[in-house]
Amino acid sequence: MKNKIIVFPLFLALLVLTGCSSDDDVIETDPGNGTVDPPPITGEPLNLADFDNGTGVMMQGFYWDVEPRHEWWEVLTAKVGDWADAGVNRVWLPPASKGQSGGFSMGYDPSDYFDLGEYDQHSTVETRFGSREELDALIETAHANGLEVIADIVLNHNSGGGLEYNPYRGYDTYTLFDEEHGNASGKFNRDYENFYPNSTSPYDPGSLFYEETNLDHNQQYVQDWLWASDNSVANYYKNEVGFDGWRFDYVLGFEPWVVKAWLDEVGGFSVAELWDSNVQVLENYIEETGSGVFDFSTFYKLDEAFDRYDDLTYLTDDMLWMTYPDKAVTFTANHDTEKDDDENNFISMENKLQAYAFILTHPGYPTIFYSDYENEDFKSQLQQLILINNTIATGDVEVLYVDDDEYIMKRARTPSSPGLILYLNTSGNIKIKENIDTDWNQAMIMDYTGNIDYSPITDKDGNVSLRAPANGYAVYSIMQ
Repeated sequence: MKNKIIVFPLFLALLVLTGCSSDDDVIETDPGNGTVDPPPITGEPLNLADFDNGTGVMMQGFYWDVEPRHEWWEVLTAKVGDWADAGVNRVWLPPASKGQSGGFSMGYDPSDYFDLGEYDQHSTVETRFGSREELDALIETAHANGLEVIADIVLNHNSGGGLEYNPYRGYDTYTLFDEEHGNASGKFNRDYENFYPNSTSPYDPGSLFYEETNLDHNQQYVQDWLWASDNSVANYYKNEVGFDGWRFDYVLGFEPWVVKAWLDEVGGFSVAELWDSNVQVLENYIEETGSGVFDFSTFYKLDEAFDRYDDLTYLTDDMLWMTYPDKAVTFTANHDTEKDDDENNFISMENKLQAYAFILTHPGYPTIFYSDYENEDFKSQLQQLILINNTIATGDVEVLYVDDDEYIMKRARTPSSPGLILYLNTSGNIKIKENIDTDWNQAMIMDYTGNIDYSPITDKDGNVSLRAPANGYAVYSIMQ
């Protein structure tokens, strides 16, 4: 068993709290031994709704191959009110434009960026998710409930164009996009000159997806249609459709300056899918673009700690939220990680709630995966964790204890928050840890997740014995 006390160097020293009882509370009686007894310490749970740290969480509003087809926008419209009540402040939608696969497309094979379910092409008018009118209704409903709507933007690989001879490759390629060939809107028509290689960029940078239709962002024509002109995709989505921000797909497929230029033009919340667990790589991208990124460093540490190595000491390794908490978009699952059950890109269901307990009590901006939230076995627990995240999950971070199956972390009390202590336990038995140093002196505390019925009282120095349920977690804070 490894015992560590770790204080992250970037965090300031914790605040020292005064005791909860005052002189006015002293009972002036003498029990006969020359001492004065204090009153018994009791408490009621805090109303967490009285606190607001201004964070919120993002909901990923889809999974791979959502059903029913052509009705997804309506499904989400019926759910955003519940999500708003739970504390969600953004919803990330799948790519809304028409893809080559038509009514079966998840949007990651973009053909016509301006067809949001309005044109009859690829054997359908509606996208897999529904019509333009249904998308408009969803965005209007989300805004009415205080949620921003995040568009999924695929900027490099295109699909679904017509066949034409490509002199730069010496054979026919599907690079012709016009009104008759996969671009019925007539906006942003393209041909082989707009894809690598071409007369101005005579090289092939390569791409994991649709290499022959990898857009060349160095061309002013491409820039103008994607973000730089008044009638660009970016300006149309923001000013006409009503999107509030951006999730940039597969940014390994194009240069960071593209995202920076997009954001310089239209602004808004943004998060990039930079699939790399190296913290330095993620930090460099943030600094180059100004965009947030999905925190793959934390995702893979969660996978290692809970599944791959079954060792919670991995939760003290470097993660992006430690250095860029405002740009680290944390998550435990997404449409890709859940798509094929790849054990190297997947946090098991039995450990999923503990992983959520981690990201919803630590710094960073958490994302909730649709299928997890709508899982009735998870929903009420996720709602409580979201409430904790949005209210008392603030203050400096200190890891109080960690070994292979226990992890105890404290968020320091602040003038506006009571603070909290997270206790993770991956063993099959209830765990008890003595002499945990809290920010609460002579106070009753409780687990605000409801996972363990235990309300100890801290001593005059703030020390207390804590418990965690078997294969579970507890989040302690003060009672009133």
